[in-house]
This record gives sequence, C-alpha cells and structure tokens, in this order.
Amino acid sequence: MINILSQFMKEHFNNLNLRPPLFYLWKYGIRFEISMPWVEHEDKDNLQQINERTVTIFNKVFNQEDDIFLITDIHCEKNNTFLQKRPTKVYQKYIKNKETVRKLQHRVLPSVFWEDEDGEDYAEMVTHRFVLSCKKNDIRYKALLTAISYEDFPHPEQILKGFPRNGIDIYLVNITKKMIYHLYDDRGCDVMASNKEDLYSLYQDCNDWILDYDRDEIEKNY
Repeated sequence: MINILSQFMKEHFNNLNLRPPLFYLWKYGIRFEISMPWVEHEDKDNLQQINERTVTIFNKVFNQEDDIFLITDIHCEKNNTFLQKRPTKVYQKYIKNKETVRKLQHRVLPSVFWEDEDGEDYAEMVTHRFVLSCKKNDIRYKALLTAISYEDFPHPEQILKGFPRNGIDIYLVNITKKMIYHLYDDRGCDVMASNKEDLYSLYQDCNDWILDYDRDEIEKNY
C-alpha cells in the first residue's frame, strides 16, 4: 500500500514530497482560511466556522465511492519509541471498522523536512508514515477534523498531547480524483490536485474562504 502511494505520487504529482506547506510545493492548489483570525479558538462562532469549512471542503473533495489513503506522519527523533506509536490511536478512534484498521501499514522514512528552507539539521529525525486504504464512510471524519483543529491547544481531543505541533501531519489522499486534502491546523487547509480543472468547482463554491494572502497566486489558474 505504501508502495502504491509512492507510485501514485510519482505518476500524478511528479514525486511531490508529502510535507507542509503543500500549497507552496505544487502548482495546482487552493489554500483556505479556516478559523477566524485574531479570535479565541473556543469562541462559539469560531468553532462553528471551523466545523463548517473543514467539513464542507472535505465533502466536496471526497465522495462515498472514492478510494482514499488516510496518512498519518509522525515526526520525531530516531530513538523515540513512544511517539511513533501514537498515530495508531488515530485509526483506532477515527476508523469505524477494526477489520479495516488491520490493513494499516507503517514505514520509517528519513525526515520529510530534511531539505527544510531554514537549513535546520534533521539528521537525527525520522518520519513515521502510517497509511490506510479506506472509503469515506469508514472514517469518522467530522471528529477527526475537529481533533486536527485542536492540535495547537490544550484539549482532550488533541492527538499528540504534550508534544510539539510539528510532531504530526494528517493527509487524506483521494486516489480516485487525484486530490490531496491537508488540514494543517485550525488556521488553514490546503487542497491540491493533479490537474487544475479538478479544483474549479471547489474554487467557485468556496471562493469566499480562500486565504487572501495567497488569492492572487491561486487566481492565476482561473
């Protein structure tokens, strides 16, 4: 399965390295603003907006019949044996069927941030990649998206409680539509596509949610 993912990325995304910020690494993508800037996370209206935008965008990217890879990357030091096991809880909690979870695959990769722009040394870091093949209906996706949006805040839904935010990234890859959904935290969400035409309806339907900072670059494709 992990080999299938690698082949998929090679064929449709020119060997794009899955790591944030995806929007700046691929030519066809939209970056959406999710939460309200300068508003407390727990503000009722803010939580409502986060839920509305994450779920609406997700439902536009994924249909019930689509083949999906749910990918969890854990970034940690090579000798860390505790942190690398934490993502299994992602699948135990947010995947409905235990039989589906049995298909989960794991691989240790060199840090995906090895060529970080800041030149930080990642020689002692690795990325533990967990990949599960599933369908939309297999995922408790509303709860999962809520958990991701809480990752920067002390909250019971936090996936990596007590660890730095850059310890985890969760990607949902639509194999059928050749699209990638990455809610990187409560602030924003990147949606990438192999072909820009596949983003057009999303661009139209959710245009008001596009992050203004990147709007000019996004609109070059449309």
